[in-house]
Amino acid sequence: MARGGGFMLQETDIHDIFTPEDFTDEHREMARTTERFAVEEIWPVNDRIEEKDFDLVLEKLRQCAELGLMMIDAPEEYGGLHLDKAASMLVSEKLAWSRGFSLSCTNHTGIGMLPLIYYGTPEQKERYLKKMVKGEIIGAYGLTEPGSGSDALGARTVATLTDDGKHYLLTGSKQFITNAGFADLFTVFAKVDKKHFTAFLVERNTPGLSLGPEEKKMGLHGSSTCQVIFDAAPVPKENLLGEIGKGHKIAFNVLNVGRFKLGAICVGQTKFALAEGSRYANERKQFGRLIGSFGAIQEKLADATALAFAAESAVYRLAGLLDGELSELDRNSADYYTLCQKVIEGYAAECALVKVLCTEVGAQVISEMLQVHGGYGYIAGHAIEQMYRDERVHRIFEGTSEINRLLVASRLLRQVAVPPPPAASGVWENSWAGQRQLLTGMRECCLLFGKRARQQCGDTLDKEQEILLAYADMAIQLFALEGVTLRAAKACQKASAVKDEQFRAVALLCAFTGRQRFLAAAERCASFLASEDLLPLMVAKTPLAAGSLLAAKRLLATATLQAEKYIF
Repeated sequence: MARGGGFMLQETDIHDIFTPEDFTDEHREMARTTERFAVEEIWPVNDRIEEKDFDLVLEKLRQCAELGLMMIDAPEEYGGLHLDKAASMLVSEKLAWSRGFSLSCTNHTGIGMLPLIYYGTPEQKERYLKKMVKGEIIGAYGLTEPGSGSDALGARTVATLTDDGKHYLLTGSKQFITNAGFADLFTVFAKVDKKHFTAFLVERNTPGLSLGPEEKKMGLHGSSTCQVIFDAAPVPKENLLGEIGKGHKIAFNVLNVGRFKLGAICVGQTKFALAEGSRYANERKQFGRLIGSFGAIQEKLADATALAFAAESAVYRLAGLLDGELSELDRNSADYYTLCQKVIEGYAAECALVKVLCTEVGAQVISEMLQVHGGYGYIAGHAIEQMYRDERVHRIFEGTSEINRLLVASRLLRQVAVPPPPAASGVWENSWAGQRQLLTGMRECCLLFGKRARQQCGDTLDKEQEILLAYADMAIQLFALEGVTLRAAKACQKASAVKDEQFRAVALLCAFTGRQRFLAAAERCASFLASEDLLPLMVAKTPLAAGSLLAAKRLLATATLQAEKYIF
């Protein structure tokens, strides 16, 4: 199985990819439980949550805990289930159906709990984690400051050890902190002696800790977002998390998982938006016909289905990669979580890649499904209107799309400097030869462009952001399209005739759009490098896969309209 970044170097064996078709019965039962909770418990009270009824939010968070939805990632000895990443992503995906409420919950179970899970001492976990798993206390994550967003290490909050050595006094402020209005425990990053970036566990009732007013946001009205202010707030020395000066490891490693989970959330929102759009297309009439009968609407539904399939495939492909390596670790080892973080850090590029892909897919699909609704989609009270507002921040938090693209490119360019190993010998039917040839050409282009960029820019390449952004887009399309093709080819080995046709149709549509986006990114990259000589070679290496695009789109649209939901 390929390690982090391996997709850039060699073909993945068709049997080495994890897909949603590989979910266990336990996975599917958790998905049903989570979706039922969203539909039956959150939808009826969504308006109250949107009006900032945080007592109700807390009540629903505790219901989540009673259902076991806060146990997924926590170790068993502290009340958790310690399930695989596929389960964690699936629950996050289905929680997205609870709309704005999902942020409160996934923030708690993600960046709220993970720092403690991965870096906490046994005493810290005994004191806090058991209660967090039960929803008795809610977590929040304090990294961003008024003057430091993407530049997290530029934080100005300071921690000074008291003369008696028993407490650190925290002074500074944190900005845009989710769950701040009702959180009981904050993971806060501050500089010890103004230079050593360090994490602390800070309780809500700490003297000197105060909150700013609730932010007035474009969307996510039902989530609490406040500034958290520290004025010589005393934090017990034993609440220092991890090591002094190693806070950056906690901040960035936890953000890797946070980005991954956000990708899963966006997959859930994408599917929800598609269901709303297809249902409306079956109800709304214009010119004496249901709008779902018009080609213009059908094309939107087909494109949305393909985008959702690509994003979903990428999320669970990465889940499988991580689970494959994590399963090799000894859970009873004293350094188990240290080793976990090393595995996850090895896939930092893929975590960032998935975050960019899925947040942008979510944005495009939600926008297009609002368009299907026409003027009604712009009116408050329609689910799609709320989703449109709520979605916009996803391309900003957990690292902006730009920061994540730069991370993808810089990581992968270091990895592709190594000569590629022999290609994997996956089992492919001849009917997939065209898509396989396209993927091989895209991979060869990525390696060629990476080599040219390193040759021309040398040590300054990390500063050439325009080149890095274009290269990241090439890598994103390769990872996404390979995930789609491998998944479809694998599924078709056991699929019914109807599903076989649908899998082949969605793979064809993804190949068409993925190739377009890849070539556009490669043209930008070649122009930035003044390497137009690469353009003819690039086109020659990436032939268009054969098949009727129009027939594929109509098949997907018809099936989506009949089901009134995502069909895979």
